[in-house]
Amino acid sequence: MPILVNLDVMLAKRKMTLSQLSEQVDVTIANLSVLKTNKAKAVRFTTLEAICKALDCQPGDLLEYTPE
Repeated sequence: MPILVNLDVMLAKRKMTLSQLSEQVDVTIANLSVLKTNKAKAVRFTTLEAICKALDCQPGDLLEYTPE
Protein backbone atom coordinates (compact mmCIF):
# COMPACT_ATOMS: atom_id res chain seq x y z
CA MET A 1 0.00 0.00 0.00
CA PRO A 2 1.52 3.33 -1.00
CA ILE A 3 0.34 5.24 2.11
CA LEU A 4 2.41 4.44 5.19
CA VAL A 5 1.40 5.34 8.73
CA ASN A 6 4.45 6.29 10.80
CA LEU A 7 2.66 5.98 14.13
CA ASP A 8 5.46 3.91 15.66
CA VAL A 9 8.00 6.61 14.80
CA MET A 10 5.92 9.37 16.40
CA LEU A 11 5.25 7.26 19.49
CA ALA A 12 8.98 6.70 19.91
CA LYS A 13 9.74 10.41 19.43
CA ARG A 14 7.15 11.31 22.08
CA LYS A 15 8.21 8.43 24.37
CA MET A 16 4.62 7.24 24.53
CA THR A 17 3.21 3.73 24.46
CA LEU A 18 0.30 2.54 22.38
CA SER A 19 -1.64 2.02 25.62
CA GLN A 20 -1.08 5.62 26.71
CA LEU A 21 -2.14 6.91 23.30
CA SER A 22 -5.21 4.68 23.37
CA GLU A 23 -6.32 6.21 26.67
CA GLN A 24 -5.77 9.77 25.44
CA VAL A 25 -7.57 9.43 22.10
CA ASP A 26 -10.28 6.98 23.21
CA VAL A 27 -9.48 4.49 20.45
CA THR A 28 -8.89 0.83 21.20
CA ILE A 29 -5.37 -0.55 21.23
CA ALA A 30 -6.46 -3.02 18.54
CA ASN A 31 -7.52 -0.21 16.18
CA LEU A 32 -4.35 1.77 16.84
CA SER A 33 -2.33 -1.39 16.23
CA VAL A 34 -3.97 -1.76 12.80
CA LEU A 35 -2.78 1.77 11.99
CA LYS A 36 0.66 1.17 13.44
CA THR A 37 1.21 -1.97 11.37
CA ASN A 38 0.00 -0.30 8.16
CA LYS A 39 -2.94 -2.69 7.78
CA ALA A 40 -5.60 0.05 7.87
CA LYS A 41 -7.57 0.74 4.70
CA ALA A 42 -8.88 4.09 6.01
CA VAL A 43 -8.68 6.46 8.94
CA ARG A 44 -11.33 8.90 10.10
CA PHE A 45 -10.38 12.54 10.27
CA THR A 46 -11.64 12.67 13.87
CA THR A 47 -9.26 9.84 14.78
CA LEU A 48 -6.39 11.47 12.91
CA GLU A 49 -7.13 14.77 14.64
CA ALA A 50 -7.16 13.13 18.09
CA ILE A 51 -3.87 11.35 17.41
CA CYS A 52 -2.24 14.55 16.14
CA LYS A 53 -3.45 16.42 19.22
CA ALA A 54 -2.17 13.75 21.61
CA LEU A 55 1.21 13.47 19.85
CA ASP A 56 1.49 17.21 19.13
CA CYS A 57 2.16 16.64 15.45
CA GLN A 58 0.77 17.28 11.98
CA PRO A 59 -0.99 14.68 9.79
CA GLY A 60 2.04 14.80 7.49
CA ASP A 61 4.19 13.60 10.37
CA LEU A 62 2.09 10.44 10.53
CA LEU A 63 1.25 9.77 6.88
CA GLU A 64 3.76 9.16 4.10
CA TYR A 65 3.14 8.48 0.42
CA THR A 66 5.49 6.00 -1.20
CA PRO A 67 4.87 5.05 -4.84
CA GLU A 68 4.70 1.31 -5.44
